[in-house]
Amino acid sequence: MSEPEKRKSRTPLKGPTPDKFQPRVLLIWMVIFAAIVALWFMNPANTANVREMSVTEVLQAAGQGTISNGVIKSDGSGGKDWTVITGKLRGEDGNLVDFRAAGRVPDASFRELQETGAFKERPAGNVWQQVIIGLLPFVIIIGLLYFLFVRQIRMAGRGALNFGKSRAKMLTRDRDRITFSDVAGCDEAKEEVHEIVDFLKDPKKFQKVGGRIPKGILMVGPPGTGKTLLAKAIAGEADVPFFTISGSDFVEMFVGVGASRVRDMFEQGRKNAPCLIFIDEIDAVGRQRGAGLGGGNDEREQTLNSLLVEMDGFDTTEGVIIIAATNRPDVLDNALLRPGRFDRQVYIDLPDLVGREQILRVHARKLPLSEDVDLAVVARGTPGLSGAELANLLNEGALMAARRNKKKIDMLDIEEAREKVQFGRERRRIMDDEDKKIVAYHEAGHALVQAAVDDGQLPVHKVTIIPRGGSLGSTMFIPKKDMLNYGKRRLLNNLAGLMGGRAAEEVAIGDITSGASGDIKQATKIARHMVCDWGMSPLGPVALGENQETLFLGREISRSQNYSESTAVKIDAEIHRIVDEQYDRARKILQEKRAALDYLASALLEHETLDGHHVVEILEFGEIRTPVTKKTPPPLEPAKARAPRDDASKKPKEVPPSAEPSGAPA
Repeated sequence: MSEPEKRKSRTPLKGPTPDKFQPRVLLIWMVIFAAIVALWFMNPANTANVREMSVTEVLQAAGQGTISNGVIKSDGSGGKDWTVITGKLRGEDGNLVDFRAAGRVPDASFRELQETGAFKERPAGNVWQQVIIGLLPFVIIIGLLYFLFVRQIRMAGRGALNFGKSRAKMLTRDRDRITFSDVAGCDEAKEEVHEIVDFLKDPKKFQKVGGRIPKGILMVGPPGTGKTLLAKAIAGEADVPFFTISGSDFVEMFVGVGASRVRDMFEQGRKNAPCLIFIDEIDAVGRQRGAGLGGGNDEREQTLNSLLVEMDGFDTTEGVIIIAATNRPDVLDNALLRPGRFDRQVYIDLPDLVGREQILRVHARKLPLSEDVDLAVVARGTPGLSGAELANLLNEGALMAARRNKKKIDMLDIEEAREKVQFGRERRRIMDDEDKKIVAYHEAGHALVQAAVDDGQLPVHKVTIIPRGGSLGSTMFIPKKDMLNYGKRRLLNNLAGLMGGRAAEEVAIGDITSGASGDIKQATKIARHMVCDWGMSPLGPVALGENQETLFLGREISRSQNYSESTAVKIDAEIHRIVDEQYDRARKILQEKRAALDYLASALLEHETLDGHHVVEILEFGEIRTPVTKKTPPPLEPAKARAPRDDASKKPKEVPPSAEPSGAPA
């Protein structure tokens, strides 16, 4: 058998399963039970209610004919001519009672007993029989202790004897094989890791020019971008053993266990070299040393030290390649990131427009899509979504089609699934006319201001007053392209669109509500970034926003403010100025287009949902010229009749969620 075939036939060593050894254990217990029963019957002394008699009394009873089934057995335990007599004695009430007599029987008495015909002579037991009878109880006890304790510890995968064993699992090639064709949206990352596979298949190609295989590859990226999927593709493509383990598998409450598991993992890797070892979520074990305020992190630091030594120390050998994945590279120890340990860092970012379309096509291979489904349109309408979220989107569309008893997934199902994933599911909340009017004007203000200031890159997609997620209404935008840079003009337009809801409430209703809380938070966040991080204010291109992100304990114990109190006052003043100017700008636009605002709000009250081109028509012509077609899909489940409300006071009192536009740009 060739070496590749031997590698393919290798399977991970696993402990015996209880199902596999169940017949064998049952047979052993049956043998033990049978031995106990045999021992019980072989030893007459263990028989209850036995009457002790003398040899003289036995002779008298034999002469009277009250003995039956008697047995005469010579026994050397009491010396020479020692005899044991057992049998049945008929009492005065006629019942048979077991008796036993032991002693020296003279020859004359022995002949008398034989002449009665009630006794049979049994040969004396040998020495081996006595030894077996004496040792059998001890053998049974030792066997019970072995099978109850020692065997259970050896079989337990997490027993005390296996704490230091590695939990890495070897993947087999014949189960759920994933290749590079199943990975899309990260072409550059695929090229980086594809070199590892090529090196393992043809190392001479790289060794001719002095190339050395990397010892480690660290895959970095946001959650859901396909780091683990790419590792599975490497396992499917490489013709070498592939071990997989999670970073949390090294962490244990017992000191020294994690380091022992690291050493055992690399020992398994050397035995199967060349091989690949994939460590998922390595930040669980590779965090920066010295990050703990107490001594509770000594075990994790010992594990990290063992990992550092095994990857690049004095006693290292070629052939074991480490592939790790994390979404927190900032917390990893610097010694782990240096060349020689992780020689290459592969960044897997969120997919762009082309990448999203490729990912959708990969996940749509096994789905029965209708002819009207255009995945390019779906990709354009899902900016910022990761590969996992795109797979979830198609799965939600399939579930909706199945619940409506459809044989194929149409564009309406995918569109509803997209809105559900991005903005939340529709909730038919009972609102009175006043609340509907407030929400209608709020969303109309968002839509009109955004349509008025838009430069053609962020058009209005849909406006609705149907509650979705945590908002009472939504104004959705779909960008024309992936936005990689934000100019100052576009950011100011976004701020004006965000403040359009609050401005519409003030202009049309004459009052303001709490529905703009989410808009205010988002606008303040954008304005602070403009002032502190992006240098888009009169304070100049100075970075004033350091230490604003989440604190990593151990790297910085306290936050440091790198500007004076007077500068802090100027920052607050600039943030207020930017937000107030865009609020006044939005209010001025709505005052000039008051008729369009009233018309759009009344149209929302009538139709509940309008498309983006309807907003443009109202802004340009003052009315809707395209008929509003209500795309109402079949119900997902039979509608249940609701009990009529007898009193409006029974309505639960609650603070309404924010009516912020769910599709507002960040």
